[in-house]
Amino acid sequence: MNVFLHELKSYRKSTIIWSISMAALIIFFLSMYPSFSSSASLVKKILEGYPEPIRKAFGISIDDITKFLGFYSYVFSFVVLGGAIQSMNYGISTISKEIKLKTADFLMTKPIPRNEILTSKLLASLTPIVITDIIYLVTAYITAESVTKESFNIKLFFMVSVTLFFVEVIFMSIGVLISAVVGKIKSTISLSLGIVFTFYIIGMLQATLNDKAMKYITPFKYFDTQYIIKNSSYDVTFVIISILIVLISIFLSYVFFLKRDIHAV
Repeated sequence: MNVFLHELKSYRKSTIIWSISMAALIIFFLSMYPSFSSSASLVKKILEGYPEPIRKAFGISIDDITKFLGFYSYVFSFVVLGGAIQSMNYGISTISKEIKLKTADFLMTKPIPRNEILTSKLLASLTPIVITDIIYLVTAYITAESVTKESFNIKLFFMVSVTLFFVEVIFMSIGVLISAVVGKIKSTISLSLGIVFTFYIIGMLQATLNDKAMKYITPFKYFDTQYIIKNSSYDVTFVIISILIVLISIFLSYVFFLKRDIHAV
């Protein structure tokens, strides 16, 4: 039994749904850009009427919102939120769905080492994310070229866009660790939404309060799009933190999964 192919097949429907949803989302958002750029002064005047804490919470920069990369970095935050939900859901489902469906003991009777089973499941969870991101990236670039008449830095556009994958890998690894530690999880989507939105709200609070310490708490702030656009690079500190979170989460997932007692049905 090829665990990887079996798992990949189970993700087929959700991969299609997420890919279409993410592509449709960025097409919808970017199609609004011509209106923003053509009414720049009016847009700025309207945004100035919003309290500054609200603008900070949603990452709105009055000076940059009417420029393409500034507008893109703003709408991109909602795309990342969707990607985080998808990856967290996949991560939590990695192990928990076997226990929920009462198929874990059957899987363990197969002549496959536990570490190989988890590796196959991890790769199967990561593959749909990669597919979704590729479709998103191609769609975003084509749409960007279609809706804007001004030239924009393509390198920065891709540097911002690929952070979607980085954030997703972080959330997926955390999700896998949760599934390896926690017992039976009744609803993976409910838990995924709860965790992701908690981190997202923390990110909004951090932007509002401008508390540097809070940036370390939420992965949504590890790849600040405004920092990337301004410096043409990623913040090395948060890149290292991201790598450590992923490696430690995956390592602990193997430790807990290999020692875990799987009860028969």
